[in-house]
Amino acid sequence: MFPASYHVPAAVLLLLGGLLSCFAGNRLFRLVLGIYGFVAGALLTSTVMGAGDPKSTLLAMLIGGIIGAVILVLAYFVGVALIGAALGAIVIHLIWAQLGHEPHPAWVIVGTVAGALGALALQRVIIILATAFAGSWTALVGGLYIANGQSGATPEGWILYPLRPPPGQDWMWLAWLVIGVLGVIVQIGMRARRGKTKKA
Repeated sequence: MFPASYHVPAAVLLLLGGLLSCFAGNRLFRLVLGIYGFVAGALLTSTVMGAGDPKSTLLAMLIGGIIGAVILVLAYFVGVALIGAALGAIVIHLIWAQLGHEPHPAWVIVGTVAGALGALALQRVIIILATAFAGSWTALVGGLYIANGQSGATPEGWILYPLRPPPGQDWMWLAWLVIGVLGVIVQIGMRARRGKTKKA
């Protein structure tokens, strides 16, 4: 489990990485892949290790995060498919979270395959949508924990499993949609400006 003393620094990383992904994910896709690979590797390592000495846990998480980042960056050419697959799995989990239970593995597989195929067919569109909305949720998770974590208003351990809002924070769904749409608009605008610059 992730040591509680490091929750706020982790939340700051989630907030900054989420904002970067949301508003510049298409332009900085390799960097975004590295950030999410680091976060995924660190969280997977903390889950495998369980509770233990905070320093050794942190060291193991850093190593796991670096490995995760390197894997995703080196897998750039399949990164779009991986992002699409992850987005498909997240959508399935979010839908089932509203029903109050975990999805059947078969549905997760269907969502993952559909997301990967869709991402390969519409690479740029999927990159913009995935980075904007994944970044929006990641930034909200980090920001909410920074705002409420120290006061105890945020449930312990919620930062590790943030696929649904903590109790009493249902406004996060609307905020996620609004910020995600803003991220899409900003990224499309940046891409259009780059296209005009190249033509000029």
